[in-house]
Amino acid sequence: MRPLFIAGNWKMNPTTRDDAVKLALEVKAGVGAEVSPRVAVCPPAIFLAAIDEALAGSPIGLGGQNMHAKTDGAYTGEISAPMLVDVGCTHVILGHSERRHGMGETDAMVNQKLLAALAAGLIPIVCLGETLEERETDRTESVVTTQLTGSLAGLSAEQMAGVVLAYEPVWAIGTGRVATPDQAQHVHAFIRQSLARSFDQATASRVVVQYGGSVKADNASELLSCPDIDGALVGGASLKSPDFLGIISAARAVESAGKS
Repeated sequence: MRPLFIAGNWKMNPTTRDDAVKLALEVKAGVGAEVSPRVAVCPPAIFLAAIDEALAGSPIGLGGQNMHAKTDGAYTGEISAPMLVDVGCTHVILGHSERRHGMGETDAMVNQKLLAALAAGLIPIVCLGETLEERETDRTESVVTTQLTGSLAGLSAEQMAGVVLAYEPVWAIGTGRVATPDQAQHVHAFIRQSLARSFDQATASRVVVQYGGSVKADNASELLSCPDIDGALVGGASLKSPDFLGIISAARAVESAGKS
């Protein structure tokens, strides 16, 4: 069984350094020294250094929410992969739907960032997913195929094995709606089949594919028990430590029970 991976995307929350550190310390205390499931938190960039310090001695990974494809230069307001590494990051989220649909990021842009992240030694979490209109017009698989093809262009099988994918149906992000386990599993299995065609079966079997979209403690177990769902990219529920720790506890229970 692939290791489960639970990551919290804090987005533009909380509003103060003190609140961010408090949340990180609560998650750290709840996770303890356990290394399974894998856990990471992705706070706003301005808090990364403080959170890195707060997480010292913990197995919890630290991730950025975005990065520029260039390592340096005249890119006002941007952050590079080497900067993320220098401040303690191990992961970075790329291609989140809020950036694809809200800020015009293309698959080609995500691909450039992905290659730069891998070159810097970061573990990228590459997001994929369809809108409600695309799902209702039966275009989920074609949309996901296009995103996979463009975002992962030029990767070797070895590089691909170090990438995390996150299937996040846009219609389920922050809406309270969640894909049913059958819906989510179907797309996850499709993603894995696509990876097998593009790379090879061994690589497809190794890649961690998270689910994201209104994941909560009360639905996490059912989702994480699906054979091709390897974790969760959590938004709103990652901002309250009891909720986030509840999802982590559900992942531990699934790992202990094993998957069929």
